[in-house]
Amino acid sequence: MKTVNVTDITLKVMAQNRGVNLLFREKTALAASAAALGADAVELAPIKNLREDTIIYKTVAQNLSDCTVAIPVGFSLQELGAAWECIKDASHPRLQIEVPVSTVQMEYTYHMKADKMAEKIGELCTEAKKLCTDVEFCALDATRADEDFLAAAVTAAVNGGAGIVTICDTAGIALPSEIEALVKTIGEKVNVPVYVQVSDKLGMAVACAISAISSGAQGVKCAMTGEDALSMGRFSDAVTARGDALGIKTDLINTKIHAGIEDVLAGISREAYETVSVSEKKNILLDADSTIAQVASAAQVLGYDLSDSDCGNVHKAISQVCEKKGSVGAKEFESLIASFAMQAPSTYHLENYTTNCGNLTSAMSQVTLRHDGELLCGVSTGDGPVDSLFRAIEQCIGHHYELDDFQIQAVTEGKEALGSVLVRLRNNGKLYSGNGSSTDIMAASIRAYINALNKIVFEEE
Repeated sequence: MKTVNVTDITLKVMAQNRGVNLLFREKTALAASAAALGADAVELAPIKNLREDTIIYKTVAQNLSDCTVAIPVGFSLQELGAAWECIKDASHPRLQIEVPVSTVQMEYTYHMKADKMAEKIGELCTEAKKLCTDVEFCALDATRADEDFLAAAVTAAVNGGAGIVTICDTAGIALPSEIEALVKTIGEKVNVPVYVQVSDKLGMAVACAISAISSGAQGVKCAMTGEDALSMGRFSDAVTARGDALGIKTDLINTKIHAGIEDVLAGISREAYETVSVSEKKNILLDADSTIAQVASAAQVLGYDLSDSDCGNVHKAISQVCEKKGSVGAKEFESLIASFAMQAPSTYHLENYTTNCGNLTSAMSQVTLRHDGELLCGVSTGDGPVDSLFRAIEQCIGHHYELDDFQIQAVTEGKEALGSVLVRLRNNGKLYSGNGSSTDIMAASIRAYINALNKIVFEEE
């Protein structure tokens, strides 16, 4: 009986098809659910926002201990290094070289001819192999590629260190017989496992996947939801119904898969956040008549686990604000949580800071904190002044906390406007918010970070 490897690509599919970015907890929930349903690997979307995606992907990588975590590496060595930083702490990390191999896509997307692209594929695989033992080459748009070049591309990838080759029907035009023939041809060229990523654009994704497996494919990529992707539920049903006759099986848990998918999708649906949401566009509104229970419920949806006393403090603050303006929206609500929930003693106190940045040099910051009478100094560069300041603070305290959110608002008008900064740090899955205000937005950012940091330290002690 042949066991077929299943890679879940839900995060990637949703990143491509959805107009609204998933929230932090939605991405981690999707990844965890795919692993719980028996997926052998979970594939992350390409990095778009380096700082935000790094935080999220590191969390996913550290939490998925029983399955492979795969990430596309981009097209440069710098992007490759950034991708590796995201998943290097995973129990089973995998770097993916995703490159189009059809003539039209190579020349349109990368302006490269076939020979240069083959060299680039080999180079990327070689460099990825230096970082990670598990490297996958994904031949995008393979069903429209010249067959000789496709063979040359996968050969270059394998020679460079790729241990898996994936044939992708990006255009969604292949018939089952065509996928079957292509897998057989590539399988004869290389001595590594061949996977397929088929499309359901023609309504034949399951048939294409089964045909590819019968021709030697050892893995398929599917999604819990998403337009044109091979459905995890339908593929699992097909294997359950005909697996014995075909001599194949998967590790997917078919008895749980449909209910599990429905549960996780219900948990991340946009409709679920129409009444209480992080975004003001979702119209979270609390007023003077809101109860403590409603405040607690709203805080939970935003990701906060408030104690009874914190809920009481925030509820009282909302009532006072609503006497003047009638209602409180999402951003105001988070600001009140940051200001009134769990007011911790000042374990760390800002002494001084300096920061330098420009369009020709990286931002560099120095921060000095006072802790138990001792001065702690940190110096760091970063992607902008705020990033370098936060990294300098991390040097002072010797610990990295995940930055879940960072917001800046003008409290007053004019050139000397008072700015309010909200920082949300995540520690052991729990959110801690801090608020800082100043006419100096850098100082406000530091105070907000330290305010959240002091809450973490106070609760841990």
